[in-house]
Amino acid sequence: MAAVAFNRFEMTRLTEAVIGAAIEVHRQLGPGYPESFYEAALAIELHERQIHFQRQAPIDVAFKGHRVGEGRLDLLVEGVLVVELKAVLTMHPVFRAQALAYLKATDLKLALLINFNVPRLTDGVERVINGKL
Repeated sequence: MAAVAFNRFEMTRLTEAVIGAAIEVHRQLGPGYPESFYEAALAIELHERQIHFQRQAPIDVAFKGHRVGEGRLDLLVEGVLVVELKAVLTMHPVFRAQALAYLKATDLKLALLINFNVPRLTDGVERVINGKL
C-alpha cells in the first residue's frame, strides 16, 4: 500500500481531526452500541468534515512474499492513518497487536485504536506506532 508522505505535524493534525470527529460521534451516541454503529456514524462525521477515508479497506497479508490472506481495516484515513474501532468493556492487548499487525501489513506508521464503550472517549483512544514517525 503506497502511502502519501505526511510529515509529523500533518499526522498530528490528522489524528487530532479524527479524534475530534470520534468525540462528536461519542457525544451524540454515547457508549453501548455495537461497533458497526460507531463505524457508520464516524464515516458520516468524517465525510461532513471533508476528511478522506475508506471503510473496510482491504489489505493483503503476506508471508515470505506469498499472499496468505486478506484483512480489513475499519477505516483508512487519507491513505496514511489506520483507525480500528472497538465497543468493548475492556481493551484487550490483542487489539493493540491487531492494530500493529495491520500497520506492518500496510507499511504504515500510525494507527488509532478507539473504544467507544467508555464514559469519556479520550479515555478510549490509543495511538499505536510502527517504528518511528
